[in-house]
Amino acid sequence: MARGTGPGDPGSAAARSRLWARLDAAVGALEEPAPTPLLVVDLDAFDANAADLERRAGGTPLRLASKSVRVPALMSRALARDGFRGVLAYTLAEALWLEEHDVTDDLLVAYPTVDRAALAALVVSPRAAGRITLMVDDVAHLDVVDSVRSSRAVPVRVALDVDAGLQAGGRHVGPKRSPLRDAEAVAALAREVVARPGFTLVGAMTYEGQVAGVPDDVPSARARSLVVRRLKDASLAQLAERRRQVHTALLELVGPEGLELWNAGGSGSVETSAADPVVTEVAAGSGLLVPTLFDHYRSFAPRPAAFFGLPVTRRPSADVATVHGGGLVASGAAGPDRLPTPWAPPGLRLTGLEGAGEVQSPLVGPSAAMLSIGDLVWFRHAKSGELFEHGRSVRLLTGERFVAEVETYRGLGLAF
Repeated sequence: MARGTGPGDPGSAAARSRLWARLDAAVGALEEPAPTPLLVVDLDAFDANAADLERRAGGTPLRLASKSVRVPALMSRALARDGFRGVLAYTLAEALWLEEHDVTDDLLVAYPTVDRAALAALVVSPRAAGRITLMVDDVAHLDVVDSVRSSRAVPVRVALDVDAGLQAGGRHVGPKRSPLRDAEAVAALAREVVARPGFTLVGAMTYEGQVAGVPDDVPSARARSLVVRRLKDASLAQLAERRRQVHTALLELVGPEGLELWNAGGSGSVETSAADPVVTEVAAGSGLLVPTLFDHYRSFAPRPAAFFGLPVTRRPSADVATVHGGGLVASGAAGPDRLPTPWAPPGLRLTGLEGAGEVQSPLVGPSAAMLSIGDLVWFRHAKSGELFEHGRSVRLLTGERFVAEVETYRGLGLAF
């Protein structure tokens, strides 16, 4: 997090102590004890982050990345804002559910699907097919769609996922997503889509994860951060030219009115993605809740908004407090940065030997001595959205009180 040292900064010890007091006051006012892990979203921070994302987008619509939220009530809260439009879903089954329940009528599935059951439901529903756009990067994806339908009366909307990684010295830097790496390859697949009955080509996506998802201002890694910033600059320059070439090729096939959308970026690259004249919308989700992997960016200074509370159940010694549970480890390449972070009260850390355990997590640091059995310690997860796979509901905090308890995807019985 790009932050200073003042008491008003969300990462300062003073701010984290105030957060601890707010959360404890809200828990203390509950009529019945809440099960742990107790999942909480601070709506004051959530709304401030949403406003900051809108500011950074500068008028370019933000498409909400659902996998980074996974709580329908919070998704609806963001979509009610002027700067947000539509959802970037992570599975077709999820998109079908969101469409059926009128969370939004504009859904772009971010990843190709081979879920034949979900596809079979899509191709017989004119309403759903008119609201949901599939992502493809291979003709085989079209074949899978055709394999589940006996009629092409309901056209399926598709967008092309174009690789946005940096090509440098024969190496690829960025997410290993699409095989479509140049305008020629994109045009070849686009021609297949246009020529095949039952499909409508409506747009494209370029996700520059090596820009949007990599911290570039880490205080403990100044040299590495400098290298990351240089790689980001090189990637953005190369990608701008690639987008222009691909855009020109697609316009020749479908015309300016046929190309409805060009999705790009993420919470870490809102400004640079929105600045590209080809881009019509920017994806964002993690920037609303701010997990720890989004703590150190030069481009923005968000406020952490999602937390989970665990009770102290043991005091093995005067300088150790052990909480129950804690092993909510994030996906991705295994490493210390995927572990949850003890956040409030400040002055706590996991031990190097035990880390975040499935059943218990010992904590050390200056604040450990003041904790008593039964106290709640508040953690932050490393990745946005994944936290809510660990609970059926989440409490919404405003000021010093919980104003609502809402269901997560898991609480609704949804497994996408």
